[in-house]
Amino acid sequence: MASSINLLISPPNSQYLFCSRNSLSFSPSITTFRRTLPSKSLSISASSSSTRALEALIFDCDGVILESEHLHRQAYNDAFSHFNVRCPSDDDEPLNWSLEFYDVLQNQIGGGKPKMRWYFKEHGWPTSTIFQHSPEDDNDRAKLIDTLQDWKTERYKEIIKSGTVKPRPGVLRLMDEAKAAGKMLAVCSAATKSSVVLCLENLIGLDRFHGLDCFLAGDDVIEKKPDPSIYITAAKKLGVSESNCLVVEDSVIGLQAATGAGMSCVITYTSSTADQDFKEAIAIYPDLSAVRFNDLESLLQDVVVAK
Repeated sequence: MASSINLLISPPNSQYLFCSRNSLSFSPSITTFRRTLPSKSLSISASSSSTRALEALIFDCDGVILESEHLHRQAYNDAFSHFNVRCPSDDDEPLNWSLEFYDVLQNQIGGGKPKMRWYFKEHGWPTSTIFQHSPEDDNDRAKLIDTLQDWKTERYKEIIKSGTVKPRPGVLRLMDEAKAAGKMLAVCSAATKSSVVLCLENLIGLDRFHGLDCFLAGDDVIEKKPDPSIYITAAKKLGVSESNCLVVEDSVIGLQAATGAGMSCVITYTSSTADQDFKEAIAIYPDLSAVRFNDLESLLQDVVVAK
């Protein structure tokens, strides 16, 4: 038996049509639907259940606070070009991740180093100006990835500092409304701490950044999203129950991390995540421009946890 929740949400009904490893086509359309949730996990109004009260609002950074996918891809490709990274599968020119391929990659594997390690395992460890020959032992491979990631991070910082990057609609207002309502505010990102700090300082401002009740980056946990560690750690630092936290994510990887921690999650999708399966989210939005904090409070109050 299942119980129903009526949510006014606008998820895309779109499809990825795979043409090759580095190409796909994308055709989104917007629709509204009725969400049904299994009664064993969530239900609406039951005498032996308790409601959730929103005590902490937690934002992911990349994809939520800013549209960052294309910026990260640019920084990776600049790193591959700078170090003349050439994989055996295509050594005619430096490695270059296409927009379509990166959309798929970044939605399957969280964190920069895991992305590169997976790619090199699949397509062969590359030659570069770091190592003239393909690295064969674990230490050299780790050094290659560390060097590329460090350079990429610095390049990403340069892009953020350029002043051309703006926060996504509605994010700053929601943060201010949460604080005004006396709620706790946090940011949890799988990216490296230095790059997240730079993003937050430049995009949400120093006052909001220093006013965060909790800030965690990929450096702060061993396992990256979709592992729930970062959100479990955040709840402990905030001193609140996971059930009273609401997470704002943009991808299924982040959604899995949030729900795995026992937290409810709303999705604000991007063009690269629009076709993902967000059935575990309590609401889905194209952006946060029309979402108010009291809307999120009402959503969480409507989620009833069976005892």
